Amino acid sequence: MPLTYTLARIFTSEESRHKGRPLYQEIIDLVTRQKISARCQVTKGVAGCYENGEVATLGIEVMSASMPLEIIVIMPQQESARLLPLLEEMVDEGIMTVEEKDVRWHKCRRQMIPRQVRVRDVMTHDPQALVQEAPASEALRILLSARFHGIPVVDRENIPVGMVTHGDLLRHTKLPVKVGLFRTFDLAHFEAMEKILAGMRMKDIMTRPVVVIKEDRLLSRAVDVMLSHDLKRLPVVGEDGGLTGILSRLDVFKTIMERNPDWMTFDHGGIQLSDVTVARDAMRTDTPVLPASAPVWDAIQLIDSTSINRVAVVDPDGKLVGLVSDKVLMAAFSAHQGGFLDLLVNKLSFTAMARKHAEFLKALRARTVGEIMLTDVFSVKEDTLIDDALLLMVEKKLKRIPVLDGQGHFKGMLTRDSLLRAIKPPPVG
Repeated sequence: MPLTYTLARIFTSEESRHKGRPLYQEIIDLVTRQKISARCQVTKGVAGCYENGEVATLGIEVMSASMPLEIIVIMPQQESARLLPLLEEMVDEGIMTVEEKDVRWHKCRRQMIPRQVRVRDVMTHDPQALVQEAPASEALRILLSARFHGIPVVDRENIPVGMVTHGDLLRHTKLPVKVGLFRTFDLAHFEAMEKILAGMRMKDIMTRPVVVIKEDRLLSRAVDVMLSHDLKRLPVVGEDGGLTGILSRLDVFKTIMERNPDWMTFDHGGIQLSDVTVARDAMRTDTPVLPASAPVWDAIQLIDSTSINRVAVVDPDGKLVGLVSDKVLMAAFSAHQGGFLDLLVNKLSFTAMARKHAEFLKALRARTVGEIMLTDVFSVKEDTLIDDALLLMVEKKLKRIPVLDGQGHFKGMLTRDSLLRAIKPPPVG
């Protein structure tokens, strides 16, 4: 069945302006902002004439800068009532014609990361950084209070020389678990952590050499760098090599949400989409699973042995009923004050700590994961578009989200890393 589209043609010249910018650029930006299944094309003529008697030709130097332009916008008919008045308002000089077209088919390749977007367009500008001689405890304070999970380390000339993350604090100090897990605890615990870092400098704990990206590089290239080096964030530098920003996976996701159209409306409009990715294509399938009746001890061992820091809790039919995370376990350990301080001072794993504290271990074996699990859990279906999964994760500030089939059975887990790999742009050429 043919699709009905509206074709608008605008005949104007290179000299035409709107708000001080070339008219054709303003129209391209307008169409892009609408996030609809419309296309815009600009064609420059080699010669022409205008109503006022002017002639444009490459043979006349004074007129060669005002060549005729034809700007074409083709859009679904239902969008024309909104877009045509906006175009008419923008065009101060020229002629616009409008006609209806029967379109046999419309095929569109999805581009999750717009190719024209550069790192400087989406990065967080002027991030908080520390010089390499700064006390390591400063990193602790920043990571506890800020939304960032990494701090650029710079020299006296503001050139990045390293990066400090939660992982660096774990590897290079005696802190036992990720800093984020301590945010709910009191000042005494923070002071105990500060003592562990006493005498250490940023240069003692940072990862080096640091991987950076220039601010004028394409965002798609930055995604390649993040994936190839397994990085969650990248320091951004200017032409002089000085730190100007930081780019995180969340910045990439927000850009996709802000700039991409609603692909579902494309599909409903009869447009054939290629490169469609759903949650099933991007999810990880290595998330541990336990029944609600399993002892907490089993969850402790599983979380200690996996990088995903989650255990899915299912009913006898395999349907998701909750999640157990490292934060849930930390809350349970915090109630056992002696055990928690031992964890803090001696850097014991959850498993080793439970073994050392026999009384606490006995209590853990008596409790089930169903008693401590989180039950208010966001999830997506296997056939959920990646766009919708991204929107949910960005809006709810989620790092991981369970994937279920149509009957609610647990199938896997979407993570920020798996999503980034799913939206990675295809190689050019």
